[in-house]
Parts: sequence; C-alpha cells; structure tokens
Amino acid sequence: MRKFMWKKAAAAAMTATILATSATVLQAAAPPDGYTNAQDTVEAYGGAYSNWMTKWNSTISKDREQISLSPGSDNSSVNFAWYTKKSAGVQKLKIAENKRLTNAKVYEAEQTKAVTDKDETEYVSNKVIATDLKANTTYYYSYQKDGQWTAPEKYTTDNGSKFSFIFVGDPQIGSSNELKGAATEEFYNAQSAAVANDAFNWNTTLNQAMEKTGNKASFVLSSGDQIQSTKKKSPNKAAWGSEIEYSGYLSPDVLKNLPVATTVGNHDADNANYTYHFNTANASELGSNGKVGGDYWFKHDNALFIMLNTQDTNVEEHRQFIEQTVAANKDCKWRIVTLHQDIYGSAEHSNEPEITNLRYQLAPIFEDNKVDVVLTGHDHAYSRTQILKGGHKTTEYTDDEFDPMLDEDMDAGENPDTVYTAKENIKADTTDPSQKAYLNYLNQVMDKDAIQQVTKKGTTVFNPTGILYMTAGSSSGSKYYDLVPRQQSYIANRWQQDVPTYSVIDITDTTFTINTYRTDTEEKIDETFSIAKVNESDNKNQTDNTQTDNKKQPTTAKKNTTKPAEKAVAPKKTVVKKVKALGKKKIKITVKKSSEQVSGYEVILSTKKNFKNAKKITTKKNVVTVKKLKAGKKYFVKVRAFKKVGNKKIYGNYSTCLLYTSPSPR
Repeated sequence: MRKFMWKKAAAAAMTATILATSATVLQAAAPPDGYTNAQDTVEAYGGAYSNWMTKWNSTISKDREQISLSPGSDNSSVNFAWYTKKSAGVQKLKIAENKRLTNAKVYEAEQTKAVTDKDETEYVSNKVIATDLKANTTYYYSYQKDGQWTAPEKYTTDNGSKFSFIFVGDPQIGSSNELKGAATEEFYNAQSAAVANDAFNWNTTLNQAMEKTGNKASFVLSSGDQIQSTKKKSPNKAAWGSEIEYSGYLSPDVLKNLPVATTVGNHDADNANYTYHFNTANASELGSNGKVGGDYWFKHDNALFIMLNTQDTNVEEHRQFIEQTVAANKDCKWRIVTLHQDIYGSAEHSNEPEITNLRYQLAPIFEDNKVDVVLTGHDHAYSRTQILKGGHKTTEYTDDEFDPMLDEDMDAGENPDTVYTAKENIKADTTDPSQKAYLNYLNQVMDKDAIQQVTKKGTTVFNPTGILYMTAGSSSGSKYYDLVPRQQSYIANRWQQDVPTYSVIDITDTTFTINTYRTDTEEKIDETFSIAKVNESDNKNQTDNTQTDNKKQPTTAKKNTTKPAEKAVAPKKTVVKKVKALGKKKIKITVKKSSEQVSGYEVILSTKKNFKNAKKITTKKNVVTVKKLKAGKKYFVKVRAFKKVGNKKIYGNYSTCLLYTSPSPR
C-alpha cells in the first residue's frame, strides 16, 4: 500500500525522471516552493497515469492543433480557435443540433499567421464565432484539421436563468520544470516531463470540478498564467517555446465541450501565441500591452464579466474600459471583474508594493462602477476577503526596499523545511530602522479601515455595498507559494496545503455562491460563502446576529448566543500511521496519537474515490480493526478525529487519503 502524498519539492534541476521522485535541494532565503507530483495522486493508480504518459508521448505532446472554446458575447454564441498547418489552406467549422451534423451551419475560419514550430512547420490560427444558439440546447460541432473533419464534439447551452462556472487559478503548465530557458536537450526533456505532470493534474482538477457541478458548468474562468514559458525566457526567445505547454493546457477532454474565459497573466503576456490560441469576445485595444491584446468582456445570463489585462499598467485605460462596458450592459444584475494580480491576496506576492499600488489605483474604479466581486490569481494560494470598500491610500514604500526585507523575514536557513505559512523572522519589537519601516508598511496595507460591517445570516451577506475579493490557489499544482506570516486584517479566510484547488460558483438572479475544494480529498477548504441581493422588506426577515454595512450607523450589541460546541476548537488533521492486512478481508488501521485531547475517531472506507456508500466506523481508540472487506478490492481510506462538547461532535480534518488493496482470493 502506498500513501497518497502531496509533496512540496524544492527548486531543483528537473529531468524526465523527476516525475518519479520529488527532489529536494538546499535553498536558503525562503522555504522551497513546491509542486504536486502526478505519480503521487489518487488518479495515478489503476493505470491512469501510465496510460496518460503513453498518450502524452505518442500524440498529445506533438499535437499543436487542439481546439479551444471561449465564451461568446452572450449565451447565444461561443467562440472557437485552433491551429492548423499553413499548407492546409482555409479551414471550416460546422455546428448542428444532431450528432450526424445534418443541416449544419458551416463557418469559414478567419486565419492569422501563428508560429513556426521547432521542426519548421508553419501554423496559422483559425477563429470562428458560432452565433444564434438556443438556450438549453445540445449542439454538436466538427472542425477541419488540415482538411480532415474531426469527430463531432458536444456543446450544451444552459437554460438562461441560473448557471454555474468553475473558477481556477494559475494552471501555469510546465512550471514544475526548474530548468527555465536553457537551450539544451536536457531542458526539452525536462520540459516535456514537467508539462506531462502538470497537464495530468490539470485534467484531474477539471474532471473533478465538472463532477461537482453535475456536469452542468457553463464555462471555466481562469485568473491567468495558462502556461509557464514566457517568450523572453524561452530558448533563443523562440515563439514556439511555449507550444508544448499549450498542448498540455488544451489536452483535457472536458475543454472540448466547455469554454474557458482566460485572463492574461505575467507568464502569458509577452507572447502573441496567447492570442492565437484563444478567441476572446469583445476584445478592446484599451488595456493592451501591445502583444496579447487588451481588456475584454462577455455576459452570461444576468452577469457581466469584465476581464482585465493588467500586465498593461495603464490604469486610466482600464477605467475607460470598465465604464464603457458597464454603461453598455446596465441590465446585468452582477458585475464580476477578473485580473491576474492578487491585489487583496495573502501569500508571498500580496504585500509587494507593485501589487498594493495597483490595488489602490483599481479599487476606487471598481467601487465607482459598483463591482460585486473581483477574482484574481498570481499567488498560488487561496484567500477570501471580508467585504471591502474605501481603503484607498498611497504608500511611498518601494519594491527595492521591500524585497530584501521580505527575504530576511522569510529566511528559512540552510536546511529549509516544507511549510505552508512563511517564517516571521522580523519581530514587532525590532529597533532596526529598515525592519521598522517594513513592518510599518505591512501594517498600512492591512487595510483595516476598508472592512465593511455587513448584514449577514450564517455565511450569507445581504446587499453589501462593498466588494468581495477572492484569490484562487494553483489548479494544477505546478507551483505553490506560502502564506505570509501576518494574516492581513482584510482576509476572512485563507488556505495553503500544497494541494490543487478549484471553486464552483453558482449565480442566480439574487445570489452569488462560492464553494472551494481540494482535489486530493474533494472536500471544501472554506465554508460556503454567498452574497444575496434582496429587497429590503425581504431582508428584514433574514438578518441574524449581524450589523449593517454603513459604518456611520449606530449598532446595538447583541447577547452572545454562541453555544459551547460552536466555541470548541476542532481537532488537528489526523495522521494515519499504518494500515496492516489481517487476512484477505480484514485490516488494522493505526492512527498516530494526537498531542491534544480527542474523544475518538471516525474511520471511513469506500471502493470509490468520492467515498460514495462509504463504510463508517467510530472508535475511541487509535487502533481499529475493519472486517468484512471484499477480497481483491481497492479501498480508499481516511480518518478524522472528533471532540464531544455537550451532545455535539466537533470534527477535525480528514487524514490524507490512503489506498489499500485487499489480498486477492487464491
């Protein structure tokens, strides 16, 4: 039996064999940034990873002609883009309501010269916009690859009243390769291995996310950095340097049926290949950095999505684009902005003056245009803010001052351990002037004065006048950053356990609801959070132990009705020490004894990774024997501790999921 490990690997020279073992290298200055080794994930068992590598080496890694779907201007359209060889001439796409594609509408692609690959093959980018699609209808499409029609693929529109989408951060396919930009055979081998690793995990994340939505998600929204290799850092600054990464990014089967609304990240921004692979709606020259285009927007049902290319730092252009877009879509109930930089995040990038200065330039624009939610990435760690408004300030602290202090603050020594929250070497009582200036700056950008009081019941906020900011973690596990040691005042919740994550967001006419999950256990990493827009008469019956978001209004303190069980601290995450076979149908599970007082443990086993129809056993002891297993079956196993407070049980997090295969009958 092997343990499913989500390892944090240090910066290391990565070769094709690195996927088999996570390497560790001594690194001072900071704890090592890690990645998820695909061979250690649940999906790697049962031959899935071996099969994937066979496909990767034989076809996927060489395929430059995979299609991408992007949201159209509204629900009635969808945008397509794909490469073909220049020699094949003009290509077509057809779409119909039947798999045989009878009476199909046929579109001739608009072509743009794209790249010349490493083998001197010239490619063009083909783009088509399919229009006049009906709501709640399944369509089938086929497109030409070098003159040959592909097998039909499915695309389904939603019903036009409520919808779900998947929010992901920084796939950054290829980032687990530490040999950045070295024009050697070793680099290309390592890059192919890294891309295969990251793309496998990217596939896993999207498949799990789709399952969470009941296979009904309308699209994926990515907060940027689709791939790793910038043109600047590619070997010889070659345009084709990122193409194997795009092959990995576009490889999930789910993306043949699901549009992705991409955001330009810093790793996407200097290579026009981004514009050749994605066909964005309503693209503007405002916000353009001259290489990958500018801002764009689309609307879906009652929600307006404003996608900013903040790699262009001309904030005035972003303001113009937002104002024009909002004015043209006044009927939308929800306004969602996406940009790459985590202007209200909580990991290593979040306090950088470059990031906070962008925050104080953009936040007033968002507030003036009544934006509801801002979705970001860049920091490879999950965070969700309080409802924020009005924390506008300027700072005179610079990146040149900040960077050495950050290195000193996070210095992990000569033998750094894997951590999820960075060190805090600079203490509050320091007398060093540079350290004091650094801590003073960190205190300023906590933005305590931006936190709004809100009307709230449970985890639902009613009619807020401020904005929710959310930063996505890594969706592929290609790289992780540690949380900053001093959690910012503006943060409501944050999470980093070096596991890929994703969010499912549900939107109706009155609610915006977020659930965020880890891929190893498929459990939530944060509570369900909702924003509700309701009439004031309805709102009076909803409030519970809350305050309004108008800071100037007096508030009345309420009696604390919190029950003892709600105050109890949950047990720490359980660690399974050993699983031992006691025959063909019986096992003994030993849990590492906790240093804290717990009342007992809940053990669950299932033959399905989602733990459907799981067998549950509750025990007071840290050793339990499970009987009546089926011989020759694979079982997924996890354990969590609980404390009893009154009549309630307070549960901790489950242990890392283990796979146990019972001996086969002879």
